Amino acid sequence: MHIDLNSDMGESFGRWTLGDDEALLSVVTSANVACGSHAGDPSVLRRTCEQAAARGVAIGAHVGYRDLAGFGRRFIDVPPAELADDIVYQLGALDAFARIAGDRVRYVKPHGALYNAIVHHEEQAAAVVAAVRAYDPGLPVLGLPGSAWLRLADEAGLPTVREAFADRAYTPGGTLVSRREPGAVLDDPEKVAARCLDIVEGRPIPAADGTPVRIEADSLCVHGDSPGAVQMAQAVSGALSAAGVRLAPFAPAAADRPGTEGRPCVH
Repeated sequence: MHIDLNSDMGESFGRWTLGDDEALLSVVTSANVACGSHAGDPSVLRRTCEQAAARGVAIGAHVGYRDLAGFGRRFIDVPPAELADDIVYQLGALDAFARIAGDRVRYVKPHGALYNAIVHHEEQAAAVVAAVRAYDPGLPVLGLPGSAWLRLADEAGLPTVREAFADRAYTPGGTLVSRREPGAVLDDPEKVAARCLDIVEGRPIPAADGTPVRIEADSLCVHGDSPGAVQMAQAVSGALSAAGVRLAPFAPAAADRPGTEGRPCVH
């Protein structure tokens, strides 16, 4: 049995530092790297890609709304065509830094408000799918099970990957509790680790109201900007390893992906 462990990274900007990316890269198997729209600047993106590639951690494009002030956590009613163009722009920017580091972007995960919007927002979900498919139809996409995003991606032939959140509370319907609600973000590493083991082994977890809910996942996310994120990731990794669960990235290396043989990679 194996599972991927991912975390958001590359979210510092200029003199403002957020998260301990270097420490997290020693624990996780996939890095959702900001693309400069909700967070991150060019130097941060380049450094994060170099550190991830050096450690063998899969680089994912953490695309989002163009909203630095709101950290990408505010819904923006952007026209679908403009959203698609913005996603392609972000993918290309991060992929350039990944290639310079000797790797390439291996998957796509929407961020924040965009992630939540495309659970149900069909037009925006279709726009993000169109952008990824236009850029690279072999790129896996990461998202919430049952979302419009994963359904439309699957219909378009994109590889889809189901995600569960280690440190977020769930509704009885299997969606995330809004960050505006008390208890939406979990902060006890041991309880979170035990809950992650339940998810991986197919057992239901309690929703925010106590209702049992089963979450199917191929990847677990620990938010890199949460207090104690490194300790949280270490607790989850330790509990899974002790139970015989192997941590491994879901996205294959560039050399292992069909159709990438002729694509350049700068070393």
